[in-house]
Amino acid sequence: VHLYSDLDGFEPNGNIIYIYVLGAVALLILLIACVNYTNLSTAQSAGRSAEVGMRKVLGADRKQVFWQFISESFLLTVFSVIIGLALSIWLLPYFNQLSGKSLEISLLFHPYMLLSLLMLTLLVTFAAGAYPSLILSKGKIINILKCGFRFTGSAGLRKSLIVFQFVISIFLIVTTVIILQQLHFIQSKNLGYDKEQMIVLPVDLPFLEKYDDIKKALATNSNIKSISGAYEEPTHIDWGDGLNKGNGTGEKDRISVNAIPVDEDFVKTMNLTILAGREFNQTDVLQFDTSGGGSNLHHHYILNESAAKALGWTPQDAIGKIVDKGTEGPVVGVVKDFHFKSFHEAIGPLVIFMDKSLVRSLFVKVSGNIPSAISHLEKIWKERVPHRPFEYHFLDESYHSLYKTEQRTGSVFSAFAIIAVALACLGLFTLTAYTMVQRTKEIGIRKILGATIGNILTLVAKDFMKLVFIAFIIATPIALYVGNKWLGNFVYRIPVQWWVFAGAGVITLIIAFVSISLQAFKTAMANPVKNLRTE
Repeated sequence: VHLYSDLDGFEPNGNIIYIYVLGAVALLILLIACVNYTNLSTAQSAGRSAEVGMRKVLGADRKQVFWQFISESFLLTVFSVIIGLALSIWLLPYFNQLSGKSLEISLLFHPYMLLSLLMLTLLVTFAAGAYPSLILSKGKIINILKCGFRFTGSAGLRKSLIVFQFVISIFLIVTTVIILQQLHFIQSKNLGYDKEQMIVLPVDLPFLEKYDDIKKALATNSNIKSISGAYEEPTHIDWGDGLNKGNGTGEKDRISVNAIPVDEDFVKTMNLTILAGREFNQTDVLQFDTSGGGSNLHHHYILNESAAKALGWTPQDAIGKIVDKGTEGPVVGVVKDFHFKSFHEAIGPLVIFMDKSLVRSLFVKVSGNIPSAISHLEKIWKERVPHRPFEYHFLDESYHSLYKTEQRTGSVFSAFAIIAVALACLGLFTLTAYTMVQRTKEIGIRKILGATIGNILTLVAKDFMKLVFIAFIIATPIALYVGNKWLGNFVYRIPVQWWVFAGAGVITLIIAFVSISLQAFKTAMANPVKNLRTE
């Protein structure tokens, strides 16, 4: 039910797609860390070649050397798990606030979780440590001695892993921006009704018995502009019904509609746009006479433009036409389409009819001092509705709750994107530092021969910047596909714009260049004579 229910009244409270996506992103973050370890281990292999050579001279075989380095990887991973658990305990309240969940620390020490952590420890140990261990253990003694105790891992692999890191980083930046753009579009788009400064109060049966009197008493404040009631909030109207042309036209013209029973002030209070006809008035109220077993009852209907179109009418043509929703009545007005469901669904036909006996929510439009208006509402509520506590919320809160999953996903993606970029740049920073150590003599000679600091920075940065550019080329179609796939869940959505990709690429290049330059500049500024002496 939590994730998969398609039953009315048991709508899913989550989405398995988001769980898969966030799980995949978390795995990608972990892979970036593994890539950093692999990159640095293979890059530092030259510094440990003497150690490996001595061990082999003293009789160590390849397996023993391999397991030595796997053990080092295992110890590093175990320490990481311990630190990670401590950070998780410390950061859990902040994560709960970010994700809107209420996870407890005890979950981290559940036997299933501990077993999962153990399996993850072993997996990360081999994922991060297997390749460096193979590189460091497979060298032959004679080759090591001939090379002066120097050998390195594959430069091609290190470059590929850097590309992989930045593919993930750019992908996360682009998808995060797309999510945030869509959320901004949702929050800023004109919905066709006024949700701002609209207080929602509950209505029950004892309230309905004195509905008009209580409504008038609540409205006696200068900060309250208008009050109306309806069966549901206009943010999500679920009432399903059928509607067809009246005067005996039969079922052939019947259409499926959503419907909402309201009182006479609904159109005015919600600030709906009337395209033709009028809103409900006191004459309609008087004609809604339930006495005499319903023989005196007269219904009046207001359609949205989609309902009028579905019946084959223009807004002007619909006025005065008879429709049947179980009871026949004339169409007195047509309102402009408004979003009465989330942006995941298209605006469909809607019929608004008056029936105050079905009101379940009261909407109070405030146009002044909100605290003063709330204080007045509470005072009247305690006097007129003493059987239940004064409770209220704002209509825009209900609207935003329709997209709480997307909002939380955007927040988590933003955090993950920052972490991914930071880890990728950290790996690039340390790998640049290693490269500078390897090229110290070369840079010293270049400076003596007249190379400027700018020449040296360009020399060092261009190779790494090429890798970031390649990552951008690879990440762009992946991010475009995933972004469009996610936006496909919305009927009303933003177009994916080219500058999002260009911006992500430029930002990543700048961050990468700064990471590279910090180390390269330090080496370039060093005294070349001193470097050549030590080399």
